Amino acid sequence: MSKSKKKRKKTESKPKLTAAQRRAKRERKRNFMTIFINGKQKRVRRPQTIDGLPVEEHIVRNADPIWLHENGLWEYITPEDGTGTDG
Repeated sequence: MSKSKKKRKKTESKPKLTAAQRRAKRERKRNFMTIFINGKQKRVRRPQTIDGLPVEEHIVRNADPIWLHENGLWEYITPEDGTGTDG
């Protein structure tokens, strides 16, 4: 009724992966990470990073106020002096 699977003996090793399979596995590891949701493993895309930093943090650290203003990221602009007046 049920098909029996061919089992490996404990002394036998796993079959080697081909170069294409290794490449695909490396690519999957780079693009996805495994998380647990409701006790089950799910594979989700990794968040984008620049030099190991999340994209938003990289922008906040490296962008000047003019660039932030031009791109509408006003929440990241900090006042340089504490007075708040032009005089």
